[in-house]
Amino acid sequence: MDPLSVVLEAFAPIAGRSILDIGCGPGALAKALAARGASVTGIDPNAAMIAAASTAAPDGHFTVASAERLTFPDGSFDGAVFLNSLHHLSDARVALREAARVVKPGGRIVVVEPLAEGSAFTALKPVEDETEVRQAAQGVLEALIASGEVRCLRDLTFARTETFASLDHFLERALAADPARAAAIRDHASTIEAAFQAAAARDPQGAFVLVQPLRACVLEAQVA
Repeated sequence: MDPLSVVLEAFAPIAGRSILDIGCGPGALAKALAARGASVTGIDPNAAMIAAASTAAPDGHFTVASAERLTFPDGSFDGAVFLNSLHHLSDARVALREAARVVKPGGRIVVVEPLAEGSAFTALKPVEDETEVRQAAQGVLEALIASGEVRCLRDLTFARTETFASLDHFLERALAADPARAAAIRDHASTIEAAFQAAAARDPQGAFVLVQPLRACVLEAQVA
């Protein structure tokens, strides 16, 4: 299982679906969905990410915007996706409610989040310790499901395995996800290297292997 498979299964058939990619980053998911015939709109607060996404998926529609304050009318989309973005938001609860508002009645919201565990998480901690924000995102999900604001149709946990040729390759990926990590990478180089070496396994070719457990929830927006 992988995040794209979860998204595709949640919205099958994907062709013709209007999907809002919330926290779209450089557009990897948008590109994959557009290639399969979806109509993709992406938002991100980072202008550089929006520029990259526009290049990656030229048929998509991208804009700098806040997930907590969507400008789209009610019921604008068939579905919405938070891929590794919910824990980065200042108010995850408001963002999920906004997503539920802009999808059509009974529409689906897919949330894929990294858990605060795994060797990839351990390697990343000296760069940025996301323990609290990842746990908080999970707490918000549980609270909204318990309240009945959204209905959980599917809840699964799976591991993402990533291979890196070197520490520099790992740090490039960490920076691509959040350029604000540059200062920590510069200031804590020896600690980061030690954590990476201790956490990573090695494959037969000598590459470094890190594992990140992910939780994916397919939610149904409830009609008010």
